Amino acid sequence: MAVSRLPDLALAGPLRRGDVPHLCEQVRTACARAPARDVVCDLAAVTTADLATVDVLARMQLAARRAGSGLRLRDPSPALWALLQLVGLPGLGGLVVEMERQTEQREIAGRVQEAVESGDPAL
Repeated sequence: MAVSRLPDLALAGPLRRGDVPHLCEQVRTACARAPARDVVCDLAAVTTADLATVDVLARMQLAARRAGSGLRLRDPSPALWALLQLVGLPGLGGLVVEMERQTEQREIAGRVQEAVESGDPAL
């Protein structure tokens, strides 16, 4: 079992455009501490899923790219994850999104569980 490292940044509450200078400075500081390594940003406590939040994250990603690193977003809410996918942010310029969740009962960790109904047509 791989152990994920601690996040460099843990964001909480709503993210607004006024947060950009401070958060980008934190990203640059994290990049300076460990060059050429993704900056891990925990989003589990972020309460907003709107375009202002996406703008903040995109600017943080740009700051990381300019510092020679990438940005790794950990555990965004389902709504924020859907919005990030809608605007096409994951996969661009070093942005990686990690979805963390608990393994369901009787589910084998890391595997997809499929069920077939007897009346399902063959594909």
